Amino acid sequence: MPLIKTIRGKIWIADQRRDKNKPTALLIHGAGGSHLSFPVALRKHSSFESILVDLPGHGGSDGSGRDRIADYADDVLALMDTLQIDEAIVAGHSMGGAVAQWLALNHGERVSGLILIGSGARLPVNPALIKSIVADTEATIQNLLRWMWSKDAPADMKAQSAAIMKETDPSVIQGDFIACDNFDMRGRLAKIEAPTLIIAGEKDKMTPLSLSEELAQGIPQSRLVVIRAAGHMMLLEKAAETAEAIRGWLDQDKGWRKSRTPC
Repeated sequence: MPLIKTIRGKIWIADQRRDKNKPTALLIHGAGGSHLSFPVALRKHSSFESILVDLPGHGGSDGSGRDRIADYADDVLALMDTLQIDEAIVAGHSMGGAVAQWLALNHGERVSGLILIGSGARLPVNPALIKSIVADTEATIQNLLRWMWSKDAPADMKAQSAAIMKETDPSVIQGDFIACDNFDMRGRLAKIEAPTLIIAGEKDKMTPLSLSEELAQGIPQSRLVVIRAAGHMMLLEKAAETAEAIRGWLDQDKGWRKSRTPC
């Protein structure tokens, strides 16, 4: 898969587009993650054509990462410009959901729909965690695994999640945590015009259900779907349920399509 050269640096993507008649969806991972955070059920979803993005410093992308959500959003916008994508559905998991919200609020004409998975209008991070990811990386990753996954999650999924984080420079993950901790869109949610699907894990310890409910209450054209008995990584733990929630939202009267008022 290619490294795409943009005005903000090179970004690695997995471009799954094959059918021009389906909408394009950008899939953006969370803190310390990569495109592997998304299962095949979403990478090759029947209702859209996906482009999976490794944010700077993550996965196959160059760079040292960012410590502001706005900077990651600018990276994604630069990628869209380079690929000549006028508008797309933007789907983000956790921190990726924050990036998606920023794009919808500041570049709404480029966002035809939002899918926010395990995310929130604010993503507070314990200060001790921000320090320990660099000071004691191994122990912190093990703690993160316990918080990210439900107790019944398959061991191989947890191992893959750990491997992704271990391959990411701890300073990059620290920057992600700082970006999340400083993110707060609560006062602006009502200005999001894009139709929005919010997917929450019932047992999510990282971004509790209350944060998803807060999104649903604040975003005018939104729908909340709760995945039962799922943790923060519900998109992998409950891949079929997550994919079906997206399919139902996209296919029902094409309600995801953003209406535009002529000037």
